[in-house]
Amino acid sequence: MQNILEVQNLAKCFGSAEVLNDISFSLTQGEVVSIIGSSGSGKTTLLRCLNFLEQPDAGKIIVNGETLFDAQDPSTKLEKNLRHKRLHFGLVFQSFHLFPQYTAKRNITLAMELHAKERPDYRAEKKNILAELSVRADALLAEVGLSDKAGLYPYQLSGGQQQRVAIARALALNPEILCFDEPTSALDPELSAEVLGTIRRLAEIGRTMILVTHEMSFARQVSSRVLFMADGRIHEQGTPEEIFGAPKTPRLQSFLQNS
Repeated sequence: MQNILEVQNLAKCFGSAEVLNDISFSLTQGEVVSIIGSSGSGKTTLLRCLNFLEQPDAGKIIVNGETLFDAQDPSTKLEKNLRHKRLHFGLVFQSFHLFPQYTAKRNITLAMELHAKERPDYRAEKKNILAELSVRADALLAEVGLSDKAGLYPYQLSGGQQQRVAIARALALNPEILCFDEPTSALDPELSAEVLGTIRRLAEIGRTMILVTHEMSFARQVSSRVLFMADGRIHEQGTPEEIFGAPKTPRLQSFLQNS
C-alpha cells in the first residue's frame, strides 16, 4: 500500500536547542500512529512542523507522493503556498482554540467559507454553496455527537464538548491526515472519555490519524503503530504489542514504568 505520508530526516532547532533530530516515519491510508514520550521530547514540535506552523531546518515532508517541504528546495518554502499545504492536515490542539464569539456551528463553517470564497463560481453560487456548507457542518456535529449544541457558544459547552467541536472543525476541510496534540490533557477523566470515544469512532471508520497522547492504554487499543520519542529522536517504533509488551530500550522501559 502506498504511503499517504512520508517524513524523511526531519530536524528542527530553536536557537542552540535541538528539538527534532533525524525524524523519519511513514503513514498509510487508515493507519493510526500514536506518538508517546515525556514532555519536552519534541512531539508537539513535530506536529507543528507537519502542519506548517513551524518550518523544519532539514528533511522532507511528502504527502501522496507530492513533496510539500524539502529543506534543500527553496520553492517548497514559499509563504503563498502554506494554506494549500495545510489543507492536507487537520490539527486538534490541547486547548480547543475555538472562537469565543462564534457558535459551535459557526466555528466549523468559518474555515469552509473562507476556502469556498476561492472557488471561481463562489459569487454566482454563493447561496447554494453556503447551504451545502451548513449541511456539512450539521453532519460533522452529528458525527461527534453534538447535533443539539449547534447554536451554543463555547462558554456554554463543557471542555469535552468544546474539544469535540474542535475535532469537527478539523474535519471540515476533508484533510487526508488528522493530527491530535494531547487532546485530553486539559480535561478531567469523564470528559476525556467523551473525546477518546470520538477518536476511537474515527479510527473505526478508517480515518488516517497521528495522535500525540499521554493516554497509554488508549494508544495501545487504538493504534496501528506507536512511536516513542525522547530528546527529539524516535527511539523505538512498532506495533502496540511490541512497544507496550516488549520494549527494547531502557529508555522506553523506564518511561512505561513511570507512566
